[in-house]
Formats: sequence, C-alpha cells, structure tokens
Amino acid sequence: MDTAGDLGDFLRGRRARLRPEDVGLTSHGARRVAGLRREELAQLAGISTSYYTRLEQGHGRNTSPEIVDALARALRLDDDETAHLRDLALPRRRGRTPAMSRSRPARPGVRQLIAAAEGVAAVAMDRRGDVLDWNPPAHALLAGHCDLGSPHAAAGRPNLYRMLFLDRHTRDLHVHWGEEARRVVASLRLVAGRHPEDRPLAELIGELLMKSSEFADLWARHPVLNCVYGTKHFHHPVVGRIELSFEAVHLADDCGARILFYSAEPGTASEAALRLLSTVTDGSAHHPASAVGRPPEARAAG
Repeated sequence: MDTAGDLGDFLRGRRARLRPEDVGLTSHGARRVAGLRREELAQLAGISTSYYTRLEQGHGRNTSPEIVDALARALRLDDDETAHLRDLALPRRRGRTPAMSRSRPARPGVRQLIAAAEGVAAVAMDRRGDVLDWNPPAHALLAGHCDLGSPHAAAGRPNLYRMLFLDRHTRDLHVHWGEEARRVVASLRLVAGRHPEDRPLAELIGELLMKSSEFADLWARHPVLNCVYGTKHFHHPVVGRIELSFEAVHLADDCGARILFYSAEPGTASEAALRLLSTVTDGSAHHPASAVGRPPEARAAG
C-alpha cells in the first residue's frame, strides 16, 4: 500500500476541515480551497512551510515523533487519528508485526471459547474481516446464507467487509447500513496504515475500490476509527428487528484477530430474538442464496 500517498491525503484532508478562526488565526484574503493554508498549519506546528510541504508530498521519511505529535496537536486530531498519523509518518513503526499471508484458522482455544459462549453471538475475525470461526447464533445473525462450516475451509472464508458492500442480503440486514459502512471503512483505514506490508489486505481494498462506488467515496474521505464497542441494529429475515450491543476482544497473539460478542439487553424482544437465532443452525432455508463471501464449493452449488 502507498503509505506515502496516504500520508499526504490524510494531512490534506485534516487540514481542509480546519478554519483559521478554529485555531485562533486571522484570515486574510479570499481562499481558493477550504481549510488552513500549508503555511498556517506549519506555523501552528512550529515547522517550516517547506518541510511541511514535503510531508504532504510524501517525502518525510525522517520525520521525528516530536514533529508528528506537533502536527497532531495543530490538526486537533483525536487519539485514533493521532495513532494513524504516527503509523503513516514514522517508518520505524512499520513492520513491527509479521506479515500475514492468507487468513489462518482460529486456534483450538479460540474455537472452544466461541463454542462455549451462551446467550451471545460470537464471531472471530482477522484484521481483514475474514471470519475464522463463529457460533450458531452469530452465523444465523450475520450470514445464514453461508455454510456454517465455511470459516474452517482452506480457502473462501466469508469476509464480512466484502459482504457488507457487495452482498445485497448483508446490506439489507443492517438497518443503518451507511453508519456500518463508515465504521468498516474507518477501521480498514486504521489497519491499512498499521500494516502496509499486508498484500491480501491491499487486494481486498483494491477489489472494494473497483466494485463499490460507495466504498470508494468513503475511502477517499480517509475516516479513521478504532471501533471496539457500540450498538448495531439489524432487520433479520427470520426474527425481524433486533438491537444488539457489541464488544470486540482482541486476541493477544499480535496478529490483529479479535472476537466480536453481540448481546441483547435482558428482558427485551431482542434478547428473545437472539435466543431464537441460537436454534437456527441451517440458515439456507431462511436466507436467499448469495455467492459473495461463500467458499468456492458453495458458489458452484448455488
């Protein structure tokens, strides 16, 4: 992935969202484009305009952590955005984790944990959105039109990010699809900046850029968010409307894998719906067939 180009895009985008009055500067003359001028941001960060210009052009290979932090303060970045800026601007941070080839199966301990989870939908996924394992309610909730055992196949594991943008049934599943799409793109931006060596991740992003104009539009805005908890609203073809809280638990093996747990507030209709989904182990009778995110043998059969 082109981290130098990403750095320039990120700096320009964040500079464009600030106005002089936002940072205590007086605006002089008409502005051809929105946001701060390069010289204004350089002044706020305490660096020369020429040095900042080189950064936007992707030539800041020897940027110091102090300069990056000064830029983050000048741009008024939040914690996630600051971490992303460091990933893009500090090359010595890159490659700190081993490059992954293709997704690997969930290890036995993770599968046992997911199988033992009761009253919740649990899904293990890698940093690219490939499903490594799920329990029956998570399968029925998120992708009942895929085979229950598809995450354990050697190839063609379901990818929840690809399905969100390219599978119409997954799109229909999310009541607030636009919100979920922004959340996914912001998460992918963060991961891509952290792992520029990940070729399969770059291939996934390239595929989505080519096949989904909505993904391309969101990607160009360069959103960044480390989303580890929140609420999602689903319109499920079997149980109807369901509101679930989710928590992400990252696995301590430095590969970026995590388990997402979906739970419902006790005593609600959503809890009853989630309990019903626990009994649905074969979603094929309830979900229209889809080829997106399915293993090769399932696509051939469909």
